[in-house]
Amino acid sequence: MTDDIDSNELARERTDLAEDRNIMAMERTFAGWIRTAFAAIGIGLAFRAVFGAFDPPWLARAIATMFVLAGAWLAIAAQRRARATLDRLSSHEMKAASAPNFMALGYGVAAGAIMLVAGFWLLNEGSLTRP
Repeated sequence: MTDDIDSNELARERTDLAEDRNIMAMERTFAGWIRTAFAAIGIGLAFRAVFGAFDPPWLARAIATMFVLAGAWLAIAAQRRARATLDRLSSHEMKAASAPNFMALGYGVAAGAIMLVAGFWLLNEGSLTRP
């Protein structure tokens, strides 16, 4: 009888530790998604900087906008997935990052990307007016 209790307790402990490992894997995955979002934003910014003198002039902005908005979408999707995973799992031995931290980072990256897109389309050589 004590072997069954010990066996059940060990199984429960292994399950708890597996849940902690899943949370840590989700955090690493979130970091990977955010890195990819920053890469997409960087590609858009670089495209705008390198090909700013494209003809027609709106084409470079449009292509850069697509990359930057893709980065914003990735950041929001990443935080939603991270929060959904945290809702399903419970940490046991470790302290998991809180859902508001994921949300703040995801929406912060998206807001920055949207401001960058606004800058692409509204600013002309550092001013809002046309020369």
